[in-house]
Amino acid sequence: MKKFKLREAIIDLLLRIERDSGYSHLLIDHEIKSRNLSPKDGALLTEIVYGTVQRKLTLDYYLQAFVENKKKIQPWVQMLLRMSVYQLEFLDRVPDHAVINEAVEIGKERGHKGVASFVNGVLRSIQRKGVPDTDVIDSRSKRLSIETSHPEWLVTRWIEMYGYRTTKSMCFANLERKPISVRVQFLKITRQEAMDELTKLGFETRPSQLSDQGIIIDKGNILQTELFKGGYVTIQDQSSMLAVEMLKAEPEMEVLDACSAPGGKATHIAEKMDNQGFINAYDLHTKKVRLIKEKANMLDLSIIEAMQGDARKLGELHAEESFDRILIDAPCSGLGVIRGKPDIKYNKSEKDIEKLTQIQLTVMDKVAPLLKKGGLLVYSTCTVDKRENNDVVHSFLQRHVNYQIDPGFFEDIPGILRNTEGCTETGLQIFPHSINSDGFFVTRLIKQ
Repeated sequence: MKKFKLREAIIDLLLRIERDSGYSHLLIDHEIKSRNLSPKDGALLTEIVYGTVQRKLTLDYYLQAFVENKKKIQPWVQMLLRMSVYQLEFLDRVPDHAVINEAVEIGKERGHKGVASFVNGVLRSIQRKGVPDTDVIDSRSKRLSIETSHPEWLVTRWIEMYGYRTTKSMCFANLERKPISVRVQFLKITRQEAMDELTKLGFETRPSQLSDQGIIIDKGNILQTELFKGGYVTIQDQSSMLAVEMLKAEPEMEVLDACSAPGGKATHIAEKMDNQGFINAYDLHTKKVRLIKEKANMLDLSIIEAMQGDARKLGELHAEESFDRILIDAPCSGLGVIRGKPDIKYNKSEKDIEKLTQIQLTVMDKVAPLLKKGGLLVYSTCTVDKRENNDVVHSFLQRHVNYQIDPGFFEDIPGILRNTEGCTETGLQIFPHSINSDGFFVTRLIKQ
């Protein structure tokens, strides 16, 4: 594929992400597979799309100094300018002159000479004068918003919750790539055996400190290995692994995974149970149930029964006190996984968060009777918002006096996270900068 054609595909992707609030990671994956892109072109497409979306507010701040405020430009031209400025300012792989020439070519091909001339003028002015400095922005929250391309309402909200220093660390961490982590299927292979095999293949790896099944990959493409293709390892963020570690599931138990798809945690639970016992795994969406089944089959795990079901109505399907362990990995705003899904930060609002807190609390209320006395319930989310985490747990405990935070939970927190700023009386908040993983909340309750 010619480079400017590749970049036209990038423009179309950017338009779909912006217009339809599409998930960037899914659209990128589909584009690479459907066009059968080479690894090199696939990597470049991924880099430019992710980077442009991730830095959108910063790029628009740069561009506003070179585009007349009253000048109305077509959406595709705006995307062309954004992606071009991203390459000029944040990528070293393509020379500036090549970026500008290709942008002009696209402007001529997709529009007309006038568009090409406009694009050329804007980009050459930026190349000659440089982008405007953010130091001139008086408001601290506004400046951080522009520098890290997070909506100002979100920056302000996080500052109120955690202070400026933590918010700044979180915002800048969201601009960085985190290493991929995998979980070994330790009924088939040990962690050390998997790491030794990856070392032979030229990978750079290290053990996770959050799970004895976790491996962090600093260098190497795990998707191309027989370990992955054969179901010996599966991709999972190490923060996510911690939720299952905290569940303390054992062989022969009856376990409920109330919000299960795509099945990473359900299969992890099955491994912890030595594939002995029974796991009911539910998801609201039928098509997502298939993902749970596929993952269980890939990992050769047979104790998971995946079914469609609304977590708020599981009391209609199961008797009270049916389960030894319950995991509620609740639907949430996803504000802890912005690094992997940068479009999330532009598509959420405070109203969305308030609606989600009601859903989360309702799920907990409805599922709570299904746990046996003395049983453990783990509540987790992939967000960093206190309303969805600490406040939901606090409200639940006020309404269910037969539940309390399990005292042993805090003793089980891995040493690297114990006594950190994320430890509160209601649970553990992992920030994106805590251990270079997803932002994640987890707590464990015990039923009296």
